[in-house]
Amino acid sequence: MDQMTILREKAWDILKETMIHFGQEPVGTVAALDPHVNALNYDQCFIRDFISAALVFLAKGETTIVYNFLLQTLRLQIKETQLDFLEPGRGLMPASFKVVYNENGERLQADFGDHAIGRVTPVDSCLWWVFLLRAYVRATGDLGFCHTPECQKGLRLIMELCLSARFDMYPTLLVPDGACMIDRRMGINGHPLEIQSLFYMALRATQELLIRNNENAKTLKAVKNRINPLVSHLRQHYWLDLDRLNIIYRYKGEEYGENVLNQFNIYPESVPYSQLSDWLPQEGGYFVGNLGPSQLDCRFFSMGNLMAMITGLSTRDQAQKILNVIEIKWSDLVGYMPMKICFPALKGRDWEVLTGCDPKNRPWSYHNGGNWPVLMWLLVASAQLHQRSGIGQWALETAAQRLGKDEWPEYYDGKNGRLIGKEARKFQGWTLSGFLLALEYQDRPEILDWISFEPWDSDLPEPDLESV
Repeated sequence: MDQMTILREKAWDILKETMIHFGQEPVGTVAALDPHVNALNYDQCFIRDFISAALVFLAKGETTIVYNFLLQTLRLQIKETQLDFLEPGRGLMPASFKVVYNENGERLQADFGDHAIGRVTPVDSCLWWVFLLRAYVRATGDLGFCHTPECQKGLRLIMELCLSARFDMYPTLLVPDGACMIDRRMGINGHPLEIQSLFYMALRATQELLIRNNENAKTLKAVKNRINPLVSHLRQHYWLDLDRLNIIYRYKGEEYGENVLNQFNIYPESVPYSQLSDWLPQEGGYFVGNLGPSQLDCRFFSMGNLMAMITGLSTRDQAQKILNVIEIKWSDLVGYMPMKICFPALKGRDWEVLTGCDPKNRPWSYHNGGNWPVLMWLLVASAQLHQRSGIGQWALETAAQRLGKDEWPEYYDGKNGRLIGKEARKFQGWTLSGFLLALEYQDRPEILDWISFEPWDSDLPEPDLESV
């Protein structure tokens, strides 16, 4: 038996140990099983953490836990408008939940961010829930669950939350810092790429999952009206390659009117041209991290770019250019562990101001340029979908040299990802599942159909999941 097979079996055995039960039924997995440190909230099931585990369970034919997770988190969703402004908004999904026991038995207790670092509401939870629902339906063919009134209402409430009236001029989703995988202050408030990629995915998935009837008609119309402007906005204004960089370099500020070139009043002096012109490959490009009034965040954020390639937000040409950047700049973006959550790290005064002097997010640590093994499944999936499987194989071989020996840590530190994260939990659930899922996608690329979309084209016919 080769080393990769042994490592795979060990990871699967540990992942099964992370399962939690409610009413004697499996309902999720804890975040980590590190026996050496205080559990804190790592004994809970986080929606975003469970996604990769759920996809592994689906790939293994273990569908019950995924069904139970979807059903129980749907029941935890806020269904009614709250009178108290401190209460979560209608349609919101929790960040996490845990099983608690009292004299009346057991119940699920949800956390909507009121116990989280910074007390930020998890905007991405409801989007990831839609992603997993679609994957579950495609993997199992269980349209009956998706078509229940409870599930249909849950989808409508999520879209209502995302598409409601707002103080914004753009088709993107406005969110605070810390509302996604980067759940601490990192200077990404506004319209961060990760949320926009997930938002776009949720719109497309909802088009497939909602029944065409009078009750859903208003929601479906709103979804259809948002997708085209959202895709156009992201593909045009968030995209950065050398041609685009040359255009921005010659921007004039203080322009006025609907048809001006510099619509967001980006001051060229705020863009790090010298670093970008040296770093960005001639044949490469990527989606920038954020865009807003006088703001163009040119950091490379991995989650948003990888999701863009999987979900069809990027064109095929853009996907190839993103993969070119990853391959050519491997030492910067991957190093010794796939892969960096963002690059480059904030340093000096930028770190002080944008992170609030967060010691956990010091340069090249945690969210600030740390390496996260869970991103491996997204990297392998992106590479497989765009006929670059060598990148995925390279990533898996790199990770296999360290993960088992290091006891499956949450993240790695250092500019090249050689150091186990200073505060990383061991036996982290999504590290285990990220590795296992990456192996499944490398070996069985046909199951990528559960999570992927064709690149968006406004002329595509309306999707019909029943014909898939």
